[in-house]
Amino acid sequence: MAKKRTHLIPHAINPLRRMRVVGRLVRRVVKKPGSSPGIVVHTGERKVEKVRIRFLDFDDQHLNDAERPTIDECLDLRDLPTVSWINVDGLHEVDLIRRLGERFGWHPLVMEDIASTGQRAKIEEYAEYVYVVLPMLSWNAERGHVDAEQLSLVLGENYVVTFQERYGDVFEGVRERIRSTGTRIRARGPDYLAYALIDAVVDHYFQVLETIGDHTERLEEQVLDEPREEIMHELHHLKRELITVRRSIWPLRETLGSLQRSETKLFTDQTRLFIRDVHDHAVQVLDTLEALRDVVGGMIDLYLSSVSFRTNEIMKVLTIMASIFIPLTFLAGVYGMNFDDMPELHLSWAYPTLVGVMIVVAAGMVLYFRRKGWL
Repeated sequence: MAKKRTHLIPHAINPLRRMRVVGRLVRRVVKKPGSSPGIVVHTGERKVEKVRIRFLDFDDQHLNDAERPTIDECLDLRDLPTVSWINVDGLHEVDLIRRLGERFGWHPLVMEDIASTGQRAKIEEYAEYVYVVLPMLSWNAERGHVDAEQLSLVLGENYVVTFQERYGDVFEGVRERIRSTGTRIRARGPDYLAYALIDAVVDHYFQVLETIGDHTERLEEQVLDEPREEIMHELHHLKRELITVRRSIWPLRETLGSLQRSETKLFTDQTRLFIRDVHDHAVQVLDTLEALRDVVGGMIDLYLSSVSFRTNEIMKVLTIMASIFIPLTFLAGVYGMNFDDMPELHLSWAYPTLVGVMIVVAAGMVLYFRRKGWL
């Protein structure tokens, strides 16, 4: 249990962590204001040293799996009758994006959006292709937060091109299905491939939220058993992460709804049914996200209530103890005065009598408090 707690506490308490969260919410402007639209400029953080390209070219009978092809090999796929999936890891080499865009006939604004990270989830339809932007999320266990990157997907008549910010993705299951003969994805067109990629991204949201939910359950037990200041920091950390996740995937429902209603000929009626299923999954993700936000918010209120309750219990005990000793202090103060004309001070039975009276008074007050339910 202590080992898990270290995933969140150092980053939650660190004040620089809050600055990094704000940095993920605010998009930095790199292009000069007033510059011509359609200029391809990389505006995000460079997350890989070198851009990596790989492609899968296939039909129901043949498969060409190239790990590190050249850009010229990718450009030649445009004229093949097979289904081609080109995946690019890294966005800082804008000349590569420009060459792909010019070869496949993309609008300059599409190429600009691919290189400009921080885009909202959206869909743009053109005559010969469809451009989709959606966030790809993953849980960073080492740093204890959600990593979000922009995934750009361009669907054409016989191709799908995806652009990612870093190495590693959630598409390995899709690749395995493509490598297996006789699968549905091998027999369908590029529209089904685009659906499979979008579905893999949306399904991975559930895993990210499940990880956050596990942390939330652990913190809930600690809030009830032993509320500490570190737990409050962790709860605020989770709340900020949920804000980041919500900002990333909230527009996705509208995007998938527009894709489902799209009249483009690039999607067949059979694939639209699968798109509707992905839209339902996105709605479930948002419902789960809102539920987690409510739980974390309720846990923060519960923590504050627990701390307040413990403080009130301590103050009640101290108040009862003070109330018991007030009359005893009064009696001790009266008979502690140095007056000669106090005859009982000189009697042999005066001291035990006074002690007995003090015991009776203290016992009577204790019984009274217990009868009132204060003890």
